[in-house]
Amino acid sequence: MPTDVATPHPAASQAPSPYGRGFARGISLAFAATFIATIAWLSHEALARADLVAPRASAIVYDRNGAFLTQIGEKTHDPATGKPRVDYGYWPIKSIPARVARATLALEDRRFYDHPGVDARALLRAAWRNLTTRGRREGASTIAMQVARMQGERPRSLVDKLMQAATALAIVARNGHEATLAHYLRLAPYGLNGHGVAHAARFYFDKPVDDLSWAQAALLAAIPQSPGRMNVTRESGLSLAVARARYALARLEEEGALDAAQAALARRELGRLRPLDAKRRPETLHLALRYEKLAREGRARPLSDDDPRINAAIDLNVERDIAHLARRYLSAFRARGARQVAVMVVERGTNAVIADVGSSDYRDPQAGAFDFTRVRRSPGSTLKPFIYALAFERGLLKATDLLNDIPEGASGVGNADGLFLGPLTPRQALANSRNVPATNLLRRVGLEANFHFLRELGLHDLETPAESFGVSMAIGALPTRLEDLMRAYAMLADDGVMRDLAFTRNDAKGAPRRMLSVDSARLVTSMLADPQARLPSFARYGPLEYPFAVAAKTGTSQGYRDAWTLAFSHKYIVGVWLGRGDAGATRALTGVASAARLAHAALVKLHDAKPGEIAPENFAPPPGRVAIDLCRSDAGADCAQTLREWVKPEEAAQAASEAPPAPTALETQLASAPLVIATPEHNTHIWRNPEQPAKFNTLALKLAPIGNDTQILWTIDGAPFATAQADETVFWPMTPGAHRIQARLALAPGASRPVKIVVE
Repeated sequence: MPTDVATPHPAASQAPSPYGRGFARGISLAFAATFIATIAWLSHEALARADLVAPRASAIVYDRNGAFLTQIGEKTHDPATGKPRVDYGYWPIKSIPARVARATLALEDRRFYDHPGVDARALLRAAWRNLTTRGRREGASTIAMQVARMQGERPRSLVDKLMQAATALAIVARNGHEATLAHYLRLAPYGLNGHGVAHAARFYFDKPVDDLSWAQAALLAAIPQSPGRMNVTRESGLSLAVARARYALARLEEEGALDAAQAALARRELGRLRPLDAKRRPETLHLALRYEKLAREGRARPLSDDDPRINAAIDLNVERDIAHLARRYLSAFRARGARQVAVMVVERGTNAVIADVGSSDYRDPQAGAFDFTRVRRSPGSTLKPFIYALAFERGLLKATDLLNDIPEGASGVGNADGLFLGPLTPRQALANSRNVPATNLLRRVGLEANFHFLRELGLHDLETPAESFGVSMAIGALPTRLEDLMRAYAMLADDGVMRDLAFTRNDAKGAPRRMLSVDSARLVTSMLADPQARLPSFARYGPLEYPFAVAAKTGTSQGYRDAWTLAFSHKYIVGVWLGRGDAGATRALTGVASAARLAHAALVKLHDAKPGEIAPENFAPPPGRVAIDLCRSDAGADCAQTLREWVKPEEAAQAASEAPPAPTALETQLASAPLVIATPEHNTHIWRNPEQPAKFNTLALKLAPIGNDTQILWTIDGAPFATAQADETVFWPMTPGAHRIQARLALAPGASRPVKIVVE
């Protein structure tokens, strides 16, 4: 033996090893403790995640005829990319349909009821195949494991996978197999960011999940494996889903879940399938955005917790027709500066909104993204009917009163046409949309009273003092929105009862409120529907006249920035706005010349009125009132033209007792003697003193006594100058030239002989 080979010392072989039994036992205990701690931690974490949690069910909105309108999803982020997205679905299932359950389990978890949430046999089989087979790896996720994954983060490590398995066990242990399967069917992805089989059944097949055929159930069961690739609205995706559905049917037939005839029928149905309809929102995207807002505010309610459909009041066929008309008429008015349009149509009586066009096109670069039904703009003269209605309501105005449309007392307010028509009945003043009578009436009733009344009608929500707007409230200084005007005009049409606009059939609406008496509402409606009363400001047979009864009011804001028309028939209420997104001025585009034409086209379309057809209908008169004929103030001495007015019986009796016999009119105040001008005398020459202040260069106008108290209209050169009592002296600021002065009765046949003078 070589001498340089070391040999162990005999004692060394008997020394204790540092890696002996005690150390091994310690290691074993450490491993055991770690294992137990890990199991305890996994159990604790799994039990903490064992509750079944799902996002809130999203709604699908259908129009009144059942056509798809939009979906209202939940904003979230893609777990893989972190990018924002919107998810839909998550509809709960009361009871699991047998066909859906069998088709889903045939593809996803055949031994679902035979394991506690983790299928050990499937795990071993998948592990062996993944080790021995090249190509696509096989998974072994059970239904419960997929629920655990869909409720939490996607696993990225072995620990995550263990946590998913532990959570799956806890989910089944706590909730049972049926609830776990139902929850999977609520969370599983079915393509196009939709989740849940109940939502998918509605979205793809427009039917409840209980009504799915075997072929449809198998097709939907195929999608969750790869919802992006199996997009059934595309040919390629549908082919993949159909192939997987056929595989499910084969398994079901093998298991005896369906017989050969049922399987053959299902295969034929799959063979006939074409790419499913990809539901599209309407072109008027504002409509979809409105319903999303209503749903988030709780004002558009689903049918039930188990059926999150929203049945809208909108009629998409009407919506498309109105949108087409709006674009066509806007195109015609673009040359005069109009850039945007908004139209609403409401069903009279129900207040159901059947068309809601917020702009010409959401993508229109001319402020198309703004919904102009909800933008506050100057309403022009569209508030005037409510000023008259409040005056009637408070007893401060009678149908037979006279309102002055004259420069005197106009407070700097003029009329759109630059003219003054003299004394007018309320019917004429409102129908002609005269500014001076409206502002004077507003002042008479009170700024605060009108401001508060308009707020009660929902036309504004301002808390500023009424004085900050003044009498200009009557002519457009108080901004409002088209949808608010629609609700207010619906109140007029509904005999003074205010109701919310109804955007769905099961809206959360407030209780109706009476804002006006039937008498005031119907009286104002009759004035807005009287084409004869609109003369001379609005010509006959223009856009304000219809072949059926319509009450209409136009409005034009200062600087021609906004053109409006509100009109209602027995069936519908239509509101139109035209203008610019930048609130710039148009080129003298008035409400009657633009918005009224679009409103006319819309109402005629809605009524399906044929050319030449005239419906012999009128609005119901105010109850308890009687009809009388009044002479127009411009009718001449022979009362060639009259206006039909509705008066209270006592007013009619008073008019009859004060009026001389006349075949065509009952008058409120008539003179019993001919009118004679006392001053100035006929053919008089008068010299002005140019050195005197203007207030002293006036000419007194006075009648000879006629023995009764009545109103007189003084005209200068045929134009109205002032109204006064018969015994009152009126002073006219003289202007050089030849002039013709005449006095006439305000609402009766009778006028003085003209007096001619010359002012030097």
